[in-house]
Amino acid sequence: MTPMALPDVRIETVRGALAPGTVADVRSIAAAAATVDGVAPLSEQPLLRLDDATDAEVVHLIARDDDGVVGYAQLDLGAPDDVSSELVVAPSARRRGIGTALLARLGASVEPPRHLAVWAHGDLPAARALAAQADLPVVRELWQMRLDLTGRPTGEAARAAPALPAGVQVRAFVPARDEEPWLRLNARAFAHHPEQGRMTRADLDAREHESWFDPAGLLLAERDGRLLAAVWTKVHASDGAKQAVGELYVVGGGPPPPARARGPP
Repeated sequence: MTPMALPDVRIETVRGALAPGTVADVRSIAAAAATVDGVAPLSEQPLLRLDDATDAEVVHLIARDDDGVVGYAQLDLGAPDDVSSELVVAPSARRRGIGTALLARLGASVEPPRHLAVWAHGDLPAARALAAQADLPVVRELWQMRLDLTGRPTGEAARAAPALPAGVQVRAFVPARDEEPWLRLNARAFAHHPEQGRMTRADLDAREHESWFDPAGLLLAERDGRLLAAVWTKVHASDGAKQAVGELYVVGGGPPPPARARGPP
C-alpha cells in the first residue's frame, strides 16, 4: 500500500514521549471509538507507551486536521520478527481515508525482511475491509472467555485451595522486592510470545502505578525461596453501565534455572 496524502489532514511522526496534550487527545479519540464500536481500539501497552520516554523503539503517528487529533497509530519496532502496530480513527472523522493513510504510513516504516502486523480489536467490519484493502490476512486470533461466578462459593469457601506440592508456598507480590524475580519468570514462561515475553522493568513499573494494580492480586508460588509460578489478576472497575469484571491478567510458570554447583576457588 503506497502512502497517500490527504489535503486536509497532516500525519506527524514522533519518537519518544508525546506531549501531555497529545496524550489526552489520543486517549479521548480512543475512548470515543470504544463507545461507538463497543470495544477498545488500543490495548493496554500502546496506551502506557504514549508518555513513555524510555522506549526508543516506539514510533507514534498522529493525524491532525484543523480541529485537532483525528487519528493515531503506534509502531513497535522492538519486536524480533514482525513489527507490531495498532491504530484508531476518531468516529467523527471516519470515511475520509485517514485509516488507510495511517496504515500505509505504517507499512512504509517497516523495512524488509520484517513484516507489519496490525492488531484489530473486536473483528469489526470496517477493520476487516481495511485489512482486505491492504492485503493483510488474519494470522492470529485471541479469544476472550468469561465465566459467570453467580452462585459460586465466596469468602472462606472460595479461598479454600487444593493441596499444594510439598514445599510450595503461595504469597502475595511485594512491590520493590519481587519485580526482578517475576520478570525472569515471565521471560522464561513467555519466551515464545512476541509481546508478553519482552516485558521490561519499566513496563512492570508502569502497571504498578496504574489505579487498578493491587499487589494482593499478584500471587507467587515458591519453593525454598525460588519462584516457580505466578498468577496476576486485574479487576476492571464498574463504570456505572457495566459491572466490575475480574480478569486473569497473566498466568505463567516454569522451573527456575538449576542451581550451579560451585567448586573450590
